[in-house]
Amino acid sequence: MSEKTKNKPKTPDKGGKSILDDNQLIRQRRAKAAELAAQGVPLFPNTFRPRDLISDIKKNYGHLDIERLETLNLSFVIAGRIMSLRSFGKAAFMHIMDRSGEQLQVHVQKNVLGDEAYARFKKLDVGDLVGVSGPLFRTRTNELTIRANQVTLVTKSYRPLPEKFHGLTDVEQRYRQRYLDLIMNREVRAIFEARSKIVSTIRRFLHQRDFMEVETPMMQHIPGGAMARPFETYHNALGMPLYLRVAPELYLKRLVVGGLERVFELNRNFRNEGVSVRHNPEFTMLEFYMSYASYEDLMPLTEEMLAECAKEVVGSLKFDYQGREIDMSPPWRQLDFRTSLLEIGGVPPKVLFDAEEALGLSRELGGVHKPGDGLGKALDKIFEVTVEPELWQPTFITGHPLEISPLSRTSDHDPDAVERFEFFIAGREMGNGFSELNDPDDQRQRFLEQVAQREAGDEEAQFMDADYVRALEYGMPPTAGEGVGIDRLVMLLTDQPSIREVILFPLLRPEKG
Repeated sequence: MSEKTKNKPKTPDKGGKSILDDNQLIRQRRAKAAELAAQGVPLFPNTFRPRDLISDIKKNYGHLDIERLETLNLSFVIAGRIMSLRSFGKAAFMHIMDRSGEQLQVHVQKNVLGDEAYARFKKLDVGDLVGVSGPLFRTRTNELTIRANQVTLVTKSYRPLPEKFHGLTDVEQRYRQRYLDLIMNREVRAIFEARSKIVSTIRRFLHQRDFMEVETPMMQHIPGGAMARPFETYHNALGMPLYLRVAPELYLKRLVVGGLERVFELNRNFRNEGVSVRHNPEFTMLEFYMSYASYEDLMPLTEEMLAECAKEVVGSLKFDYQGREIDMSPPWRQLDFRTSLLEIGGVPPKVLFDAEEALGLSRELGGVHKPGDGLGKALDKIFEVTVEPELWQPTFITGHPLEISPLSRTSDHDPDAVERFEFFIAGREMGNGFSELNDPDDQRQRFLEQVAQREAGDEEAQFMDADYVRALEYGMPPTAGEGVGIDRLVMLLTDQPSIREVILFPLLRPEKG
């Protein structure tokens, strides 16, 4: 029975287009499945094994002409999803897509399969997973095609694939049903293939430089390592509250104390903050630590690492992001924090050293401040509005205020600043590095200041972590550490404007109904 229904009332979906009644189509498909099952055809077998990838077939044989293909005398075995199906009575054409993301045409003939097998084939639908074996040839339109000697149902699909999925007005449907997004949109698959390449490149880069990959707790009884509001949970068996980590920093530095002097972790962080095109409450971070190094040593290392990622994914250090060129070629520009406020932000000089002036300007620009916020936090808010959006080409900003850097080593030249950098590309922060504070007395005092801010109402201020201070008392070598946002890096190298495009399953509200 055909899935096309004449004179069938149509119902508009959220995107404004008309669709056939899905329930009727599902009933039709289930009826076909019942007929196949009654004939002894397994609907969900686990016996077929593909031997060839479509991408390899195209790469190795796609250049051959009709005569050369006829002399191959090879049979190919593929498995994948039916993406299109055209029947002409005693013959049919279908396109199969496999895990490579490529599609290949298959020609099915009744006189080749036999009457019984062809009758079973006629009950297949677009979306079904099938196995196909047969030789290659070219059609009269010169399309590379497999002539099917055998077609095996591998998995029956009960729901029809959407006719149009990429152009939906309701983009959340793409994120909510990412499985359909990946099936229907080749460019979406390419984003996540690129993401995998980026992560693999980073791992290889760090392993080659003698870094050890480690894993640290995601549930912590004291969250720390970043100024962010944590998610809270509760462990019933132990009867105690726990927090999802906001950063792995304090655990990684404990490992440095223990003698693992070059460590990194690629894993999830969780921050109880808003959702936007730049933020997802669950995100992936690279964090690494290198002993006997300063933040200045990490800047060329960062340039080299991200250049490797760009070459692997884009093939060049120059590429366009949202219509504007990015040049990742080292060395990148370096600017002092206060200098950037003057030269790029246009901030009056008097604001840079006067807390009241800075707080007043910050509030004029939309900054929200809590009691106890000082000059450093005010300047940071001003920087976010006036400077950050202008940092399109890769830029290191150094010399941050001590107030906003509770885990960073104080500058030897300026007691109000720290040995830290943030780097920005395309108008957004991509990473943060600093020379680590390894003086336990200084660290204890900074924790106490953070606790006071927390008690005053700052939910992003850090907790006191006495065990971490104790670890520092055993001695941590001079160390530099850095965090890089993987999701934002993927956005940059795949030319995506929203973080939700580069996360397979971004956080969404529950589906209604």
